[in-house]
Amino acid sequence: MKRNTFIVILIFVIFFVISFLSNILGPIIPDIVDSFNLSIGLAGFLPFAFFVAYGVASIPSGILVEKYREKKVLFWAFLLAFGGALLFALVPTFTVSLLSLFIIGIGMAMLQVVINPLLRVAGGEANFAFNSVMAQLFFGGASFLSPMLYSYLVLNVHSGQEVNAFISTLNGIVPAELKWVSLYWVFAVVALLMVFIVKMVHFPEVELKEDEKIDTQNAFNDLLKNRYVYLFFLGIFAYVGTEQGIANWTSKFLQTYHNVDPATEGASVISYFWGLLTIGCILGLVLLKLFDSRRVLLLFTVGAIVSVLVGLFGPLEMALYAFPMSGFFASVMWSIIVSLALNSVPYHHGTFSGILCSGIAGGAVVPLIIGGLAELVGLRLAMLFLMITLGYILSIGFWAKPLVTNATIKSWKELFS
Repeated sequence: MKRNTFIVILIFVIFFVISFLSNILGPIIPDIVDSFNLSIGLAGFLPFAFFVAYGVASIPSGILVEKYREKKVLFWAFLLAFGGALLFALVPTFTVSLLSLFIIGIGMAMLQVVINPLLRVAGGEANFAFNSVMAQLFFGGASFLSPMLYSYLVLNVHSGQEVNAFISTLNGIVPAELKWVSLYWVFAVVALLMVFIVKMVHFPEVELKEDEKIDTQNAFNDLLKNRYVYLFFLGIFAYVGTEQGIANWTSKFLQTYHNVDPATEGASVISYFWGLLTIGCILGLVLLKLFDSRRVLLLFTVGAIVSVLVGLFGPLEMALYAFPMSGFFASVMWSIIVSLALNSVPYHHGTFSGILCSGIAGGAVVPLIIGGLAELVGLRLAMLFLMITLGYILSIGFWAKPLVTNATIKSWKELFS
């Protein structure tokens, strides 16, 4: 029991690390643009390089888990993340940054495939729902804290003051004109530490359920005949594209149109975006006990549309609140779209989940499209592309016809039972 509890805590830490490495791009894009003299269009290739790795690696990672088991895949995933972060820390150029982000992205995709079945076994099936929510809180907590770490490093590295031994060490290895590169040294150390931890820990045997297995032969043929597979794949594509489109371009938008410092106030806005997204997940759990998930999706999507429009066209005082609020309204979208998808297709859930996870590549494509459009019409109008992705998510609330709807309570007493 002690060992299993330790594994559950370790999985929570892995969720934290995945988020810590994945969601820092938004705050640092303005610095990358300035440091490498990039156009906004070229900057769009940064999130593309990271999230396209999910589209490439999600299904192969599921096959690797079945063949080599969880420990080896975790080990190689963190080793890839370490190699990618160290590569860019040592050679901080734009070309290397694209390769680095792709390598780290493959590592993160491998981790995502492993950790949910592992969490189910380590914590017990009876506790899986609770542990899954806790894992999302860890995930959201890292997204909230990583922009703050970025601000701390940029303000203290090469500041002329000896803050502590940690900063002094970074002063010796980070170029003075690229202070934000210090983040990648931190990433490398964290990933290397996880490599050693995974190597030493004994993991329980995980027997995948039928709905967790990926069948690359008959299942694909069956699923590709079902139109809902395509429609819900696009739903995940649109959601992750929306999330990353907001997270990656908001700080640059605030800098461009409101002269907001991306290292301080811009980073804070992104931090609160992820923080409110996490808080929204908790409220979403309550709402899903009270109302049909499609109605919750409609309500929250309308809120997200309004928040993004206010952020884009309102004054600075409103934008500083509206963009974080869009994170709050986006909070329930992933879980509702996935649950509606799995409840709409009665077979091959493991392979279907792999296809849905490939939709995370939307986080690669949508920020890239926004960056390309920004070259033509400016970033403000380019970010209106989010109305298309949000509009598609809104449509799901109307056309989704799940075979099983989410269970709702009949009285307040049931909510706590």
